[in-house]
Amino acid sequence: MIRRLDLPDTAGAVDGSGLLHAPSADRNREAILEALLPRLPRQGDVLELASGTGQHIAALAAHRPDLSFHPTEPDPERRAAIDARCRGLSNVAPAGDVDACTPGWSLEGTAEAVMVVNLLHLISDAEMSVLLDEAVRVLSPGGLLAIYGPFLRGGVATSPGDLTFDASLRAQDSAIGFKEVEVVETVLVAMGLEVERIAMPANNLMIIGRVPTLPGF
Repeated sequence: MIRRLDLPDTAGAVDGSGLLHAPSADRNREAILEALLPRLPRQGDVLELASGTGQHIAALAAHRPDLSFHPTEPDPERRAAIDARCRGLSNVAPAGDVDACTPGWSLEGTAEAVMVVNLLHLISDAEMSVLLDEAVRVLSPGGLLAIYGPFLRGGVATSPGDLTFDASLRAQDSAIGFKEVEVVETVLVAMGLEVERIAMPANNLMIIGRVPTLPGF
């Protein structure tokens, strides 16, 4: 499902190179790289859900030429923009037409890592349940699920800015809004993942879920 929302950081602008651009991706790029680079697998495939402008997957792919990166995006215009941004990065596949909130996409294959950046607050609880279930299904043993974004802690926004942003989302669609980090972590643990929480700049969090490695591996 593609929602057209009025967001404070709309990814519809273009940068000096004519590429689709989200200013927030520039602001949080280094923090995300710092958190993810040492945790990514030594080899294999990294899948990004809802890649948007492609800024994050392009940055990661440039730092890890030994990994194969697979952006996805249900919006055809954004898929074209992702491919344009990642042109020249031989370890990035063409953007796939995947709606992460639709059941069944995990049947397409497996990955050593799945990343989701700034998406959970833009989808409903039911859609999040599908996304998490499908993402865990696609992970290989030892695989990593990385979720970045703003969250409620104990049901409460942690800053006036977060409170305002959450309220604006719910005003546009009562089904969406900030998710409680404890709920997301509980769901991941129930799915068998080992969970790590990383504090990030601007009150954001990175939730890392890792599939335990099979005995003998």
